[in-house]
Amino acid sequence: MQYASPPPATWRATALAAAAVLGLSALAACGSDGGTAEGAQTAEDFDFSCPERTDGEPAADATANEETPFVFGTPGDPSTMDPVFARDGETFRVTHQIYETLLDTDCTTPSPGLAESWEQNEEGTAWTFHLREGVVFHDGEALDGAAVCANFDRWANFKGGFQSPNFTYYYSNAFGGFAENDPESGIETESIYEGCAADGLDATISLSKYTSSFPGAFTQRALAIISPKSIEAVADVAIASADDPLPAYTQEVGALAGTGPFTLTEWDHSEGSVTLARNEAYWGEKAGVKTLIFSTIPDETARRQALEAGDIHGYDLAAPADVQPLLDAGYQVPVRGVFNVLYMAFQQEYEPLQDHAVREALAHAVDRQRIVDSILPPGGGVATQFIPPSLDGWSEDVATYDYDTEKAKELLAEAGQEDLTLEFCYPTDVSRPYMPAPKDIFDMITSDLEAAGVTVEARPITWVDYLTSTRAGECPAYIIGWTGDYADPYNFLGNWFARESSEWGFSDAEMFEAVAAANSEPDAAKRVELWKAANELIMAELPGLPISNSPPSIAFAPNVYPPDVSPMTAEDFAQVYFTGS
Repeated sequence: MQYASPPPATWRATALAAAAVLGLSALAACGSDGGTAEGAQTAEDFDFSCPERTDGEPAADATANEETPFVFGTPGDPSTMDPVFARDGETFRVTHQIYETLLDTDCTTPSPGLAESWEQNEEGTAWTFHLREGVVFHDGEALDGAAVCANFDRWANFKGGFQSPNFTYYYSNAFGGFAENDPESGIETESIYEGCAADGLDATISLSKYTSSFPGAFTQRALAIISPKSIEAVADVAIASADDPLPAYTQEVGALAGTGPFTLTEWDHSEGSVTLARNEAYWGEKAGVKTLIFSTIPDETARRQALEAGDIHGYDLAAPADVQPLLDAGYQVPVRGVFNVLYMAFQQEYEPLQDHAVREALAHAVDRQRIVDSILPPGGGVATQFIPPSLDGWSEDVATYDYDTEKAKELLAEAGQEDLTLEFCYPTDVSRPYMPAPKDIFDMITSDLEAAGVTVEARPITWVDYLTSTRAGECPAYIIGWTGDYADPYNFLGNWFARESSEWGFSDAEMFEAVAAANSEPDAAKRVELWKAANELIMAELPGLPISNSPPSIAFAPNVYPPDVSPMTAEDFAQVYFTGS
């Protein structure tokens, strides 16, 4: 949907006001001593809101410059054009413009997508979606219930290496497993997907049991719908091993057809550029520009300079130090709500980290408040657990680990690890919403660990290999994070602590059962208490150290009408248009 002005000046004022409010909350926490429990921010200190926009008709000049390509600078390259294999925000940023899901999100709440309405049965095990009329895939096929079922059946019946989290991380987290789990996939849980029945424009998806993941999981961009012709074209593609590369078609233009407001026309892998064209047959409001280009610029300073030079018209993850100068120069810098967590993971296949005292020592060694104050944008705060404070189930009673170098030294000595050497991984050539400057964060944590007597062996890994390496358990310690896909604790805790995984290298039946119990409880009030209990158990066991929650910024030129900013970084670039000459 296009939106009428407020003009860019009003949007800038809104961003300024938000930054001021967020700055006050950050300052309120700075009087504490290095991120102690007393100094850690609470839910009241964070801004989780989505900036309001004025709905209505497009501005009078909305189509005046629609021929001008809109160029957006991104921190990293997409990895695939088959959304079910996507694992990162840079890929989803692009695929979200091409493919659509059954449900969309209004801020973080499920809202109509390809389905204009939906309902569930009393048990929450049957979900019926009533699809929009007149929706056509880019290849000319019409959307109907059978097309929806073809997608869900395709995913459920993946075999071999396709079942690896390296390929279908989001699907297996939502549905537990596959029709037939491959023994080599490491997936032992049974799939809760029982089938899909089509009736004209209706599709009913049946589950074997209730889970709090739904309906939120139906908004996940990995579960976007492609055309039946596309499914048939790639039906014979097989992956034998989890270590195999993505299939060739996932890197090609024209292999798959979606229903979105843009179509893929060019993907220049060497230049890091993806070009999309407006879908003139789109079922909803047409995009405000005819051409949309995503240009990869890994360095945040280079992204800002490209915007100032007019080479791009917007970019993501504006550095905190750049926000105010950009605003002063007339640029627009909307601030997203806080819906993420950055953490340091402890891989317990590394023997010293199997000792709780060692993990606790490392937690006490890190000055998280210094990271928040020095690197994160205003409004960020020290995280006390693995979900943001906006979600039900966040607990004030979790174990906390104050910054205390001397205590860290004592715990290491008691554990016989005074001379601990720790390989510590961090990603290069990327910025993430929860991690705006990975190397700077790594350096701060390293200095803290070394002050406690730990010898740190740095291992930088390019972002394209980072997720695979960390999920395979190759890093004893590493920094990573998560931006929520939908507003349910399982989207955070379930990703990490629902089952044993090589990502963490430990098995804890009590923890896994606590997450499962909360996820399967249909009574909302009881479910909240179960999530609190799960959070308290997780932080007592300390599989990793939550570091921070932060509100990432996104920047646009003065003559751009920006899209609604999304806490989940799920902006709809069809809303963009140029406001003047």
